[in-house]
Order: sequence, then C-alpha cells, then structure tokens
Amino acid sequence: MPTSVATQRATPAALAASGLTKRYGERVALREVSFAAAPGELVAIIGPNGAGKTTLLSILAGIQRPDAGAVTRPPREIGWVPQQPAVYSKLSVAENLRLFARLEKVADPDAVVARMLEQTGLAARAGDELGTLSGGNRQRVNIAVGLLAEPPVLLLDEPSSSLDPRQRARLWEFVRGQAERGTAVIFSTHDVQEAERHADRVLVLADGELLFAGSARELAATVQPAGGDVAGPQDFETAFVQFLRERGH
Repeated sequence: MPTSVATQRATPAALAASGLTKRYGERVALREVSFAAAPGELVAIIGPNGAGKTTLLSILAGIQRPDAGAVTRPPREIGWVPQQPAVYSKLSVAENLRLFARLEKVADPDAVVARMLEQTGLAARAGDELGTLSGGNRQRVNIAVGLLAEPPVLLLDEPSSSLDPRQRARLWEFVRGQAERGTAVIFSTHDVQEAERHADRVLVLADGELLFAGSARELAATVQPAGGDVAGPQDFETAFVQFLRERGH
C-alpha cells in the first residue's frame, strides 16, 4: 500500500536532496532541485527527454558531483541500478551476485547471495549463465546487485524500458516487495502510466527544474479542464502532457 501522508510526516526521510544544481558548460542540467523520500516510499521521476532525470539519479548515487546542493546519504548507503546492466553475461547468476558482494565488502557474501537468490525468486536459476536468462530475470539480477549491501535507498534508471508486459509486471512485484521491506525506491521512467500505477509520489522535471512533487492524482487535479470538459483529463498521461504545456514545456 502507498505510504500515507501522515506516515511520511512522522518518519525521518530515508534520503533528502537540497538545492541540487548541475551545469555542463552554459547548459543548466539541474536547477536547485530539492525533495525527500520516506522509508518504503516509491518515488517516480518523470519528464521530457533532457529533463535531467538521469543527471539527478547519478548525483544521488554519487556518480556525479553537483555544482551546488547536498544529499543526506553517502553513496555507500545507496543502491544504484543504471539503465544498462552492469552484470556479466558469461557468469552464472550466483557468480555475479558473489562477485559484486565481495566488491561491496559485505560481511558474509555467501549468506547475502543465498538471501538475494531467495528474494529474487531465482534460486532455481542460480547456476544458469546470465546470458541465457530472459530480459526480466536479467533485470531482477541487476537490481539484486544494487540491493546486496541492504541499502536503505534504491535508485533505478528506466528499470523496465526493455521488458515486455509480463516481465514488467514481475519486476514491479519484486520492486514493490523491496519497498514493503522499508527500502525507499526512486526510479525514472518515460512511461507516465507506469509512474501512476506504481509510484506513491511523482517528481516532474523539465529543463532541469522540479515543477511538481506529489501524487499522480494531485498532479491531475492541477490541470485546467480543456474546452467544455468540466471534469478535466480522463487519464494521467493526458493530464501530464497538459501540465507541461500549461507551464511552457
């Protein structure tokens, strides 16, 4: 179930970012972006191409340094799953997890690998070469790598972009399970309907600025009805496009 507003207010943030700014020469990729994520909350970052979604995630993960602003957690306490898998196709599922567990310097790699195989539902495929798995199973292994150190925060960059509908459903069931265990999950997506379906809260970025932070329903409520449509947009994607248009994007 989504985290309630009351619970969010009563619980310290799992991660908070304040005033994050990033420039590439004359271009401002992020402009004073601030937000917080609660334990167990699923937060979606949505916006047009070039909005700054991946830049924001990479700063939160410690991959890039901001020109201004701060993040409350160090990178070692944040799990990072980039869009392009970092796992090795010629190694087995278990070998991949064991390798990255050692790189993460976890206290008991074998115990952690056994736990993650069970958590991902891939125990029966532990000895299979990663390259033989379906895209959905490979992505679950990729996410499992980001969870090996049991981080309180997990960052996912376009986690379902190459998956078919059935694989996406299984992936989000797994991700929701992590949130229910208390992990704050922050993910970017171009599929705004996916954000509406799975996120407790959405952040809307455009041209590096944070235009909105709230639930999908709250965003739809800010959009002015078009023409004679008293009720306003009937679906979130339409509301999102209209929201951007009303704000000049």
